[in-house]
Amino acid sequence: MILAAGVLSMNDAATKYLAESYPMGQVLGLRQSAALLVILAYVWWSDSWGDLQIINRGEQALRAVAHVGSAVLIIWSLTLLPIATVTAIVFSSPIVVLIFSMRFLGEGVAWQRWIAVIVGFVGVLVITRPGGVSFEWALMVAVAAAFVSGFRDLITRRLSRTDTSISMLFWASVLLVVLSLLTIPLGWEPVTLTGTFWFIINGVLNAGAHFLMIEALRLGDAALVSPFRYTAILWAIITGFIVWHQLPDTFTLIGAALLVISGVLIARNNPQKG
Repeated sequence: MILAAGVLSMNDAATKYLAESYPMGQVLGLRQSAALLVILAYVWWSDSWGDLQIINRGEQALRAVAHVGSAVLIIWSLTLLPIATVTAIVFSSPIVVLIFSMRFLGEGVAWQRWIAVIVGFVGVLVITRPGGVSFEWALMVAVAAAFVSGFRDLITRRLSRTDTSISMLFWASVLLVVLSLLTIPLGWEPVTLTGTFWFIINGVLNAGAHFLMIEALRLGDAALVSPFRYTAILWAIITGFIVWHQLPDTFTLIGAALLVISGVLIARNNPQKG
C-alpha cells in the first residue's frame, strides 16, 4: 500500500497536468486505454487469461461503477484544487472503510479505532473549514471522492474473496473507457506528441497503482491497510511545489497531520487475526 500510494501520487500529478490541456472525459478515456494495454500485456506475458474471468458479477459491476465515480471525482477535484489539498482530503477514505468494515466485511473494530475516526474527521473539518471565509465548494468534490473511494475499497476487499485483482482492475478499466467515449461529442482536443507520451505514462502509473492497491486490500485487513496511503501526502506536497509552485496552507497541513495520526491509530490498534 505504501508503494501504491507513491505511484498514485505520481499518477495524480500526471493527470492534473493533462487536465490542464484536455477535457476530463478525454483524460479519463486515453489514460485508461493506456492502462488497459498495460494490463493486457501483463496477462499475455504471464499467460493468465483465466484470471480475467468474472465470478461475482454483481459486485464486479458495483465495484466498477464505484471505480468510475471515484476517478471522475478525483480528476474533477484536481482541476479545481492544489494536488496536496486533494490528496489530503481523498486519503480520508480509510475512515469510511473503518466505519463500514464491521458491517460489510465482518471485521472487528476496537474502540481505539473509533477514536481514530473522530481524529480523522476533525482533520477533514480543519482542511475544508465549512462555513469559514476560505471555504470552497470545490472542497466538497474532494470529500465526495473520499467517500466513493472508501466504498470502492470495501467492495474490493469483499470481492477479492472470489475474483482476482487483475480481473477487478481490467473490467473497471473497460467500463471507464466505454463511458469516456460517450464524451467525444462534447469535444476532444487533438493529442500532441508530448501529450501522447504523458497519456502513456499516466496509464502505466494508474494501472500499477491500482493493482498494488487491490493486492494490498486482498492480503490485509481493509481497515489496517488503507491508512498507509497517507504516505502519499508528502509526495503530493513535494510535487505540487516543484511543478505548480503550490504549498498547502497551515490549516491543510494541520488537517493532513490529524489524518496521518488517525491512520497510525487505526494501524496500531489492529487486532491480530486468529
